Amino acid sequence: MTRNLKTLTMLASTVLLTAALTGCGEDAKPEPAAKTAQAQTQDLLETIKSRGSITIAMEGTWSPWTYHDKDGKLTGFDVAIGERIAQKIGVKAQFVEGKWDGLLAGLDAGRYDLMINGVGITKERSQAYSFSDPYAYDRVAVIVNDDRADIKTMQDLKGKTTANTISSTYALAAEEAGAKVIGVDDINQTFELLRSRRIDATLNSEVTYLDYTKAHPDAKIKIALYTPQAGEIGIPLKKSPQTESLRKVVNDTIAELRTSGELGKISVQFFGIDITKQP
Repeated sequence: MTRNLKTLTMLASTVLLTAALTGCGEDAKPEPAAKTAQAQTQDLLETIKSRGSITIAMEGTWSPWTYHDKDGKLTGFDVAIGERIAQKIGVKAQFVEGKWDGLLAGLDAGRYDLMINGVGITKERSQAYSFSDPYAYDRVAVIVNDDRADIKTMQDLKGKTTANTISSTYALAAEEAGAKVIGVDDINQTFELLRSRRIDATLNSEVTYLDYTKAHPDAKIKIALYTPQAGEIGIPLKKSPQTESLRKVVNDTIAELRTSGELGKISVQFFGIDITKQP
């Protein structure tokens, strides 16, 4: 009986000790969450400097904004802008490629520091994101097959079928004109649909059209008209007090490149024209 009581006492002590140790383990679990909360409240620019790199999201399939050259190297107008911003901060530019629909979501989730991908500044997007000052201006063209004569105004798009990446400013403009928009992954799909006459038209950047026809001189397509206003192109950041210092550096970089004339030179390098001045 004494042995049994002693045994029970020892077992109880063991259980209590195990519970205490388990309790310590449970108390330790929230620590990563605390670190996460601390990261969320830390200034993003300081985080980037500590990390030594800035993560920039882009498609990588939209020439000449972001694309791969014949050697497979990522290049383009927006890649050059991203590299200049990284140089201004004194860190390495780390480019991450993805489909359009996921890029803004990744910005929301904090997977990317910036998105540089010819993003049009709209009222709706400005409510959700903090944008840089415009660094380019996009003339939007309505592109059709060259034997088409029935699309001369935006009103003529009503009831027609177009193709664009869903949620892009081009798709929204087409929908506002009454067109049905087919979602695509990239610009090559768009032009394939147009040239095979599976769509009536596409809305896209004038410089993208010029770049495509330069690479495909046999493409029998044309610009039917331009939308009334050129769109402002900016760099979206997550809307947060922690991103404001980074946004200032981005704006300072754009201003310096514009003043020195380098911004226009980069545009001519990739587009053949200067799209950095307001029309």
